[in-house]
Amino acid sequence: MRDGATLHAELTEVVQTTSGPVAGAFEPGVMAFKGIRYGAPPLGSLRFQPPRPPDPWTTPFAALELGAPSLQLGYPPGERRPSLGAPREEPAPNEDCLFLNVWTPAVDGGPRPVMVWLHGGGFANGSGGARKFDGANLARRGDVVVVTLNHRLNAFGYLHLGEVFGETYARSGVVGMLDIVLALEWVRDNIAAFGGDPDCVTLFGSSGGGWKTALLMTMPGAHGLFHRAIMQSGPLLSAKTREDATQTARRLLQRLGVSTAAALSQVSSAHLSRAVAGLQGDPMKLFSPVVDGDVIPRHPFEPDAPPLSQDIPLIIGANKDEHTLFLVKDPRFGAFTWGDVDAHARSLVAERGPALVQALRRAYPHYSATHIYAAVGTCCGLWGDSVRVAERKARQARAPVYMYMIAWETPLFGGRLRSPHAIDAPLVFDNVDRAAGLTGSGPSAKALADQMSSAWVAFARHGDPNTPKTPHWPAYDTDRRSTLIFDVESRVAEDPLGEVRALLSA
Repeated sequence: MRDGATLHAELTEVVQTTSGPVAGAFEPGVMAFKGIRYGAPPLGSLRFQPPRPPDPWTTPFAALELGAPSLQLGYPPGERRPSLGAPREEPAPNEDCLFLNVWTPAVDGGPRPVMVWLHGGGFANGSGGARKFDGANLARRGDVVVVTLNHRLNAFGYLHLGEVFGETYARSGVVGMLDIVLALEWVRDNIAAFGGDPDCVTLFGSSGGGWKTALLMTMPGAHGLFHRAIMQSGPLLSAKTREDATQTARRLLQRLGVSTAAALSQVSSAHLSRAVAGLQGDPMKLFSPVVDGDVIPRHPFEPDAPPLSQDIPLIIGANKDEHTLFLVKDPRFGAFTWGDVDAHARSLVAERGPALVQALRRAYPHYSATHIYAAVGTCCGLWGDSVRVAERKARQARAPVYMYMIAWETPLFGGRLRSPHAIDAPLVFDNVDRAAGLTGSGPSAKALADQMSSAWVAFARHGDPNTPKTPHWPAYDTDRRSTLIFDVESRVAEDPLGEVRALLSA
């Protein structure tokens, strides 16, 4: 759908790409190229197959509108997920989803650092076109080129059929990740024409985007396509095994009532989406990338950091109260008892549960039972795993790893969420005005966005996130464990939550 602004946009000069010429639109201080097709439509015979470059075109393509995101888990084709934060011009989700967007200060040859964003939503949902991921502010303030992209998700990207239907489908469980590799190859081959430096590419992603970044760090096909990495609230130690993925595939095929590849190819996207939504399991990981021994040869950070990416600098971190976002719809939120907290901790770390609760109560003496309940989940999950990734990366002693924690608390929701999952993305994109429903748009949010976006740009440019806007941020090591605590007045802490960390690693 074209709105009035799109119809009357001032077009940029035409940029030649390997697939054909494109023209974007001028926005204040930047040029925006939206909805560029980087892969052929993965439809028909290309469903569940590795992506291919698109058919070339010769007439300049007006890259003025976002491309469609992948079909979303639990939502039929054509229906938007409200949580996508989709701008009104974004098309509805579709199987035909291999599109990317570019924001650049100028198409003058640059070369500028390139920042490629991988959206969250686990491996199930999400969109690179969400409002809070608009790259204009980051590109303009940092003099960088920003790229966001869509790729196949859930069963369309990660249904492992190799053991069921043979060699033709050997890579079906990783095609969503291969989509990202194809997009990175597009960046390598084309980004110089948009003012970017193909030899200075930073991957950054939050939540599921962090998981995807971790996987790319162990994928031979992605080696050399990026040079720095940032994992925000998305550490991934291990991926799905072939055995587990095959079991999930057989369950889906049984639910669909099909037993041959030919029959599966005739299943409509709507029918397939309904069948996927009906399966039991963690929706964020039910269909996820498979350690197939080829495209993904090993687990990302288990038992150690991948040697393939040992020379790539890394930023990794999490938010102080990640799990409040996951708990806020629980009718007990705000009324959890200390008995609930003890039971939750025991379910995660067994006999260490009571000691974990006591350590967290000492760390956060002003927290209610509800917020300690959330802290248990945060420390056993996103925070604890981020520390493990940082430790394993630091032990390689080849490239620096920088650790952070966001301690700033959103003033919205009566302050009940504190520092929840997902507040990081609008901060690093300097887009708090576009995410005012999560961060607010007050001076403290803007001050933190200034710090974080500046640090991310510095890291993209130099491989070092230090700027005058934050205290000196040392690289992480297992002796001092220096961690930048992001807040209105940021500070460096050595081994924050050290008692908790030691207990969980015992």
